Amino acid sequence: MGAFVQDRFDEAHLRSILATVPDAMVVIDERGRIMSFSAAAEEMFGFTQAEVVGENVSILMPSPDRERHDGYIERYRQTGRKNIIGIGRVTTARRRDGSTFPIELSVGEAMTPERRVFTGFIRDLTERQTAELRLHQLQDELAHVARVSAVGSLAAALAHELNQPLAAITNYLGAAQELVDGDISDPEMLRDAVSSAAEQALRAAEIVRRLRDFIARGETVPRVESLRKLVREASALALLGSGKNEIEVRVALEPAADLVFVDAIHVQQILFNLIRNALEAMETAPIKRLEILSSRMTGGMVELSISDSGSGLSPDVLANLFEPFRTTKSSGMGLGLSICRTLAEAQGGRISAGSSSVGGSRFAFTLPLAEAVAG
Repeated sequence: MGAFVQDRFDEAHLRSILATVPDAMVVIDERGRIMSFSAAAEEMFGFTQAEVVGENVSILMPSPDRERHDGYIERYRQTGRKNIIGIGRVTTARRRDGSTFPIELSVGEAMTPERRVFTGFIRDLTERQTAELRLHQLQDELAHVARVSAVGSLAAALAHELNQPLAAITNYLGAAQELVDGDISDPEMLRDAVSSAAEQALRAAEIVRRLRDFIARGETVPRVESLRKLVREASALALLGSGKNEIEVRVALEPAADLVFVDAIHVQQILFNLIRNALEAMETAPIKRLEILSSRMTGGMVELSISDSGSGLSPDVLANLFEPFRTTKSSGMGLGLSICRTLAEAQGGRISAGSSSVGGSRFAFTLPLAEAVAG
């Protein structure tokens, strides 16, 4: 009797501890069936423990993880290869109402006398990523203000510098005109005047080139990065606040083309912009389908594509889509895709747009594989 009372006390004590844990906790068995669902998990996902115990944990996942989770577990049981266990990662979860949100997931494994169990600790990143998104926006705004201010301060110096060669060009060409209008007794003087005007024109062009390079310059820090990790983190951030309307997300990345030699921040900026554009394009679509795919290309490159089931783009829009100040949005400035092109080319790749197999638009950009750079 004493042991029974002690067991009941230990169980109640454990439940009281779990009720105060701020992160959601979900315990599953080897088949992926939910055994325990903490109070924080109930609040986070909108399910009660009674509703989910015995259900497959995939009900908490969006596509494609929802359909593939049983395969993940079976593969681990057969091979022992750990893709998630013991390694925290950022991914996306699904609430009861179908809406998705970014999470940080950590999974632990334990053996009980009866079976092997897996415990997932889940942290909602919505607030943190909202703050990070706002921070990125503020950083971009500050960088833009700083760049515009720098250009403004250069304008006076540029005008002064250009004034000298332009004035010289005017004088030399004026002298040449006088020689042409009069009697050209000394052709060498005419040749010198035209040659000097050409030299000053080249000087003016060099001044303009230096300013253009200053405005366009952006420091890139390429490193070996996992494309899967970049996609996972950027998509989790881009899907933040995507609303309660369920979006079917399919991610299929070629394992043999995972390591790329890129600037991670620049690649994630491209991904974020393209995914957000896709979400906006599907706002009124009856079926909301997003696909993120990768495939190995020739020449040591990998192509990453983002496709949506939105309304698509007309041929006349496609023709100038990546030019600055070209936009299909009523409130857009038309700089997002132009910036994406600049960032993609800075990695040594290219970007393109067309129609997707799911009915809307498909944007694709290429990146250098790390093995090609190392070779």
